[in-house]
Amino acid sequence: MQYRNKQGDARQILRDAAVLRNIFPAGGDLRLILNDRADFALLSGFDGVHVGQEDLTAEDARSIVGTTAWVGLSTHTREQVIEANKTSCDYIAYGPIFATTSKNNPDPLVGLVGLREARMLTRKPLVAIGGVTRANCRTVLGGGADSVAVISDLLPASGGSASGQRSPRQIAEEFLVLLS
Repeated sequence: MQYRNKQGDARQILRDAAVLRNIFPAGGDLRLILNDRADFALLSGFDGVHVGQEDLTAEDARSIVGTTAWVGLSTHTREQVIEANKTSCDYIAYGPIFATTSKNNPDPLVGLVGLREARMLTRKPLVAIGGVTRANCRTVLGGGADSVAVISDLLPASGGSASGQRSPRQIAEEFLVLLS
């Protein structure tokens, strides 16, 4: 599970990270990944960090979190996938596969064709990002992704309950049923 907070200040992010670490203790089945901040991931005892093209490099993030923590790297073009494949990152996120509402200025869509091409460029685990939902996740996985990243289908931007009255937990459980 990745904790992503683009608006929070350092105190809020570290407080939230402490709450998440308490809910999901280290050594369990769930890995906690912090978005953007390798230093906060280390301070919070998270299992890794995810960085984007405008953040620390994968190698700089690795030097902070160490060799046992996971480092993920977002990519949006064929060239970025090729470069990411040369790094020590543990997984490569690629997209947006579909239109997304979770970013103010999303990168151009890569679609399923781009995903298939990215799959041929790396043997590292490939995470499909951007517009992934319960309705399209099987197609995305069939297109070469090893896993999917989901935001809006779990937590709509309005802050209301996703998909009617079901909780994010119930919706996540629906994802797991779909994927089993």
